[in-house]
Amino acid sequence: MRPDDWHVDEQPPYDWQLTDNIDDFLARAGDFLRAQPALHTTPLTTIEKLREHPDAYGPEPPLFALLESAGEVRAICLLLATRRVTLTHLSPEQADALAVRLAALHRPLAGVTADHDTATAFAEAWQRHTGATPEAHWWGRLHRLGTLTPPEPRPAGRGRAVTASDHEQLIRFCNEFAAEVGEPATLDVGSWPHSRFADKHFTFWQTPQGTPVSMAGSTSMCAGMIRVDPVYTPSHLRARGYAGAVTVEVTRTALAAGATDVVLFTNPANATSNALYRRIGYVPLADFTGYRFC
Repeated sequence: MRPDDWHVDEQPPYDWQLTDNIDDFLARAGDFLRAQPALHTTPLTTIEKLREHPDAYGPEPPLFALLESAGEVRAICLLLATRRVTLTHLSPEQADALAVRLAALHRPLAGVTADHDTATAFAEAWQRHTGATPEAHWWGRLHRLGTLTPPEPRPAGRGRAVTASDHEQLIRFCNEFAAEVGEPATLDVGSWPHSRFADKHFTFWQTPQGTPVSMAGSTSMCAGMIRVDPVYTPSHLRARGYAGAVTVEVTRTALAAGATDVVLFTNPANATSNALYRRIGYVPLADFTGYRFC
């Protein structure tokens, strides 16, 4: 495929068009994505990372798809080198048309992530058209900040930006976080630049003695949106208010930078963290699901 080629489905109204040119894609789909930056947090940050680091997700060029109707973009699809598909909201019919379009490329998919109904509709369509078996393996609840409400009492200590001298501690915390959420805990100094954490901005909550006891990361601002990701406190230091305190610090920094949407994902099954973020002022927006294809 030439970078500037658009491949047009000839069966409206589900007119999925494909390209591997990120600039052409953004010229057509950028306004659509920026219109709902909170709901579109994942594609927005993924695309921004690809613009800065084209091989961030692997050496194979990503593929972009958009769905137009009546001259307006209605949905988009990202297919990365990881062979995972990221989607904005689709109806079952739109998801089926996309599955047909992608199946015709004869590129096996590893999985899909989207809001729950969209991910499920696409997973079922992909099974119908390819025979692959979908298996749900990740669940996330997207929250958007309403009114920031710092929890009381505030734990002793303070928040501070992570510096180069904290790199060893930061890698340790990120490895512990990865292990806890089922990701490979293999980060080191050499692999850090290519990790999903490398482009985040990190804050520690530290005790009055200067010991880091919790961390929170955040994405760079994109379309006025900043995502808090990840938040981690070692298990033996939990239930002391550190996670709430460091999340408030990161959120305040995002608002001071001019963010109009501050969002974060939680595990819907973790009642403690969901209750914490609601107390701070984060409001549930949508549930997302990730499927892998076997």
